[in-house]
Amino acid sequence: MPETSTKPYLIRAIYEWCTDNGFTPYIAVFVDANTSVPREFVKNNEIVLNVSFDATSGLDMGNEWIGFSARFGGISRKIDVPIENVLAIYARENGQGMAFPVERSVPETQAATERENNPPPKLSSVESEPLVTAEANEDHNGDDEPTPPPVSRIGARKPSLKVVK
Repeated sequence: MPETSTKPYLIRAIYEWCTDNGFTPYIAVFVDANTSVPREFVKNNEIVLNVSFDATSGLDMGNEWIGFSARFGGISRKIDVPIENVLAIYARENGQGMAFPVERSVPETQAATERENNPPPKLSSVESEPLVTAEANEDHNGDDEPTPPPVSRIGARKPSLKVVK
């Protein structure tokens, strides 16, 4: 019988430690063809995901996959991450956690094909507008402090604190 990896057990243990101590568990993931994540948030084939109870729905941390639903820009997305692609799990608040080695499973030919099919965005030119210098907008009253914008006080009362016992 082949020996099972300790990685999924360590991930679950650190996840539980984070939640027990009121921390927000994050996982850093290497993104390849086997990973189902919103590609628009991927940078350098990596993405960091908040896996806290408040940020996920239906979180399942198995021995082979981590799966859940989460909202990205208000849109619910199904996330599936192979355990082997988890780079790290850590607490957002203090950075404590554990990093793991990951074998890059994307063959170079497949990565080259993905680069050809998804070329980087091209820059386009925009018309420039004349710049207004700070000197043109100064009141020249001798102070270097910028004047704060006017505050509308129509119907507003002076702010105050209320003591609640």
